Amino acid sequence: MSELELEQRKNIKFFVKLGKSGNEIRGMLVQVYGDNDMKKTAVYKWVKHFSDRRESVTDEERSGRPAISRTKENIANIHQIVRENRRLTVRSIAGQVNIDRESVRKILTEYLDIRKVCAKMVPKDLTEEQKQRRVTIFQNLLERQDDILGRVITGDEETWIYQYDPETKRQSAQWKIAISPRSKKISFVQIKSQNKLLTFFNIRGIVHYEFVPTGQTVNQVYYLEVLGRLREKVRRKRPELLATTHGTCITTMYLLTRHCL
Repeated sequence: MSELELEQRKNIKFFVKLGKSGNEIRGMLVQVYGDNDMKKTAVYKWVKHFSDRRESVTDEERSGRPAISRTKENIANIHQIVRENRRLTVRSIAGQVNIDRESVRKILTEYLDIRKVCAKMVPKDLTEEQKQRRVTIFQNLLERQDDILGRVITGDEETWIYQYDPETKRQSAQWKIAISPRSKKISFVQIKSQNKLLTFFNIRGIVHYEFVPTGQTVNQVYYLEVLGRLREKVRRKRPELLATTHGTCITTMYLLTRHCL
């Protein structure tokens, strides 16, 4: 317990004896101590204690635990424990240093300014060079954006969609200080099932997509059906393309595939 907290407890005891209410005492403490005032719940707790004729302003000693837990030694030990393993729970840390969990929580949050934050999900853990390369490529593509790109429909014909079992948010939580970056986790554990996806898109977004039925081979017969559905989607979602050369190309591709059968 700090000297400032002890001083505020004495003031609360004094105000209770004067008959002040909890709200009045809380307001006076905020006015005097500002950001260093006691928490609202703590103020009301001590108001109740002193209203019940308690005289002592110090915490009662707990059996099996040291009376003073937030010592410099305990703070240093907890800091070292967290630096070695940032995924430990408050309960686990309290067991190692032999002090109560609430004291451990206060040491972590108030003295060490550490919070436990869950990892952020990212598709891939890219290096700075890889990130910059992607930015450069995208900028070049934007500069080349014109009417030709607007008329192009391309497709990713056999993309496998996997089901993953990523680590949960709570499992990934680590203790961190305010200025340290948030940790990352990558979803790479593949399990259970996979599905094949056919996707067609242009510069404005997805035009048509569909999952290939389980056991279906993407052959000429099946692809002809896909092109027919793609042409219908273009007619409904991108009708302006049917009047262009590209619209003719879709029809020609459809007819050529049908002729090859």
